[in-house]
Amino acid sequence: MSDPVKFYFDFSSPYSYFAAQKIDFTVEACGRTCEWKPFLLGALFKVTNSQPLTTIPMKGDYCRHDWERMSKMMDIAWTMPDPFPIPTQAAARAFYWLNDDNPDLAKSFAKAAFARYFGEGRDITSADAIAEVAAPLGVDQDALLAAVNDDAVKQRLKDETAAAIDAGVFGAPFFIVDGEGFWGNDRLWMIKRWIKGEAA
Repeated sequence: MSDPVKFYFDFSSPYSYFAAQKIDFTVEACGRTCEWKPFLLGALFKVTNSQPLTTIPMKGDYCRHDWERMSKMMDIAWTMPDPFPIPTQAAARAFYWLNDDNPDLAKSFAKAAFARYFGEGRDITSADAIAEVAAPLGVDQDALLAAVNDDAVKQRLKDETAAAIDAGVFGAPFFIVDGEGFWGNDRLWMIKRWIKGEAA
């Protein structure tokens, strides 16, 4: 099959930040494209009765160390942001608004938003912050602000989040390859083998 690999993520997910740096390269090397699909982890947590990793005893300490370690091994900027986690509705809405016309621009925006939050430790909760992220990419700030507050765009994100849950997504990052689900940044090597038919 040659369907795009679906990459589900939340802008407040550190492991999604790391996955975003290499998912396109991983699947394109196998002759595939990647469809980026932000959703809201908060809504998912209500379904799975989960909570942010940093709030879980022992696991939270491990993850903070792991993110720092991973940034060094991948040579990627990392700053543990404060506040964390954050609501990501504005960023996700902006993404889908951009994606409808220009998926490549939407991906560039997503990477810039990730870099601001996890690379620089700067908050991206507000619509104004998101507009600042998008401006250097040539995006009209007023148009983006209007889109983020548009009822149709708001509903789009709700629908995308519901669709992700219906598809079996229970964490971030999550990938679906030809109907097969893979959870976690550390599953990229498995995705590569699956696409090549080496583990099917």
